[in-house]
Amino acid sequence: MNDVASIAAAPEWRIAEGLTPYADAIVFMQDRAAAIRAGTAAELIWLVEHPPLYTAGTSARPEQLTDPGRFPTFTTGRGGQWTYHGPGQRVAYVMLDLTRPHGVVPSRDVRCFVHGLEAWLIRALERFGVRGERREGRVGIWVADPAGTEAKIAAIGVRVSRWVSWHGVALNVAPDLGHYAGIVPCGISEHGVTSLHALGATATMAEADAALRAAWDEVFAATATEPGESRTAREDRRVPPRC
Repeated sequence: MNDVASIAAAPEWRIAEGLTPYADAIVFMQDRAAAIRAGTAAELIWLVEHPPLYTAGTSARPEQLTDPGRFPTFTTGRGGQWTYHGPGQRVAYVMLDLTRPHGVVPSRDVRCFVHGLEAWLIRALERFGVRGERREGRVGIWVADPAGTEAKIAAIGVRVSRWVSWHGVALNVAPDLGHYAGIVPCGISEHGVTSLHALGATATMAEADAALRAAWDEVFAATATEPGESRTAREDRRVPPRC
């Protein structure tokens, strides 16, 4: 077994080339999570794009898949309802050992971990002049405009198995927003979806990746100081309010 202290020093960052098949991503995450738990692999932030597809979280309702034949669908163990993945969307799979603290996130606290993921996305969006916000009782990260309308720009859906996290977040950089028409995204029909490009922030995927990398340290590095929420969560907990 490798030295756990050295492995735990910092997560590995990896960017997948091209479009990663969703089924392959699930197998990879399961294997990596098991290795992290065993102390034989480093924690990992894995940045991917998927071909167009819909995924159903543990709270997904069949009637909210409104166009079943449009894209492949996958049932997954993450929390949340229906969501879309596709080209132009950066999916960040976050595989961490939650038995130890990460910056503002204390050990063994799933709620605070999700809060940290939200803060990470909000900090990354700030780098493009976009104000991302939380909404009580609603999933994801939201953008409001002066007219009072709101749209979701990022989704969150995690699973924690024996205190190792997997799945993660999805940031809309420049996806085809029309692809969301085949689902009720995260079960919310009264608000829309948006992207950096739709808001006029014409970031490249590489620029989005750089923003995510820089914002990570502000929340999850040992030097981060922002206080987080706290609540102890049980092992193998899915987080149903998140999508």
